[in-house]
Amino acid sequence: MLTSIFSKSKPVNFIIIAIVVIMVFVGHIYLRNDLDNFSFSYFTTAPIIVLFYVFLSDFIISKNDLTKKNSYGIMIFGITVIVFPEIFNHLDVLIANLLVLFALRRLFSLHTKRSLSKKFFDAVFWISLTTLFHTWALLFLILVIVALANFWQSEIKHVVVSIFGMVSVFILLLVYNIVFNDAYFLPSNFDIKFSFDFSVYSAPYKILRLTILISIFLWSLIFYIKSISNKSRKQKPIHVLVIVSAFLGLIVALLETEKTGSEFIFFMVPFSIITANYLQSIKEKWFREIFVLLLLLVPLSKLFL
Repeated sequence: MLTSIFSKSKPVNFIIIAIVVIMVFVGHIYLRNDLDNFSFSYFTTAPIIVLFYVFLSDFIISKNDLTKKNSYGIMIFGITVIVFPEIFNHLDVLIANLLVLFALRRLFSLHTKRSLSKKFFDAVFWISLTTLFHTWALLFLILVIVALANFWQSEIKHVVVSIFGMVSVFILLLVYNIVFNDAYFLPSNFDIKFSFDFSVYSAPYKILRLTILISIFLWSLIFYIKSISNKSRKQKPIHVLVIVSAFLGLIVALLETEKTGSEFIFFMVPFSIITANYLQSIKEKWFREIFVLLLLLVPLSKLFL
């Protein structure tokens, strides 16, 4: 049923996912029962950002042919929002991931071979800006390095403009601190902390949630890697970037000091792309439905664990 609805790219699919996002947000806030800890700006900004994720993700996917002409990508993303409602907890993390998506939009469009220098500058600029909200997002610069390796074309200017993109953010930060804080840099500007304490994931529900998520990711990844060989030479580097971005998203989540579940937001869009590709390759409709229901059963299991 679900996979049939989203098997075609239709405007109604956006409405369905938008309703799901709003319902998850309202339900999550209601269950937390601590409304006093959230400001008005949070209530207006957090759901809008996640809704924008849906439209931006679909734009990135459709514009770069990362899946066939379907809405499986935003469907999987909507389901992961249900699985990880904690993504609404931290507005700074939501903003950080939004800036990462801006960078991914530029990097995934490199296959057009148009305005490469501008795209490299934009990608590095957005990722560098992201670090002001979430320091470990700096790891996504590795994605730029991988992209440079694939779209080198013996032009050093791509590297130069990439460095300038980082320097631009550095200068903006310097000016901001001088004007508003009367200092060149603040300790909070470079808050490089990490934690390998995973005890917070020890609850039965969280173990089940991560087990199913990672199992689906690895299973889908096997088929995704196999499918890359069938892609055109022009498209192959972009699919490699999708895989690298997925692993970088996981690494950023694992390094997070405050592990609440919101840290997996950096992983959700690449995961959605990879899983959607596997989903569209399944010929048996009944198996596609079971595959999706498996993800949907995760949040329901919380009632029994």
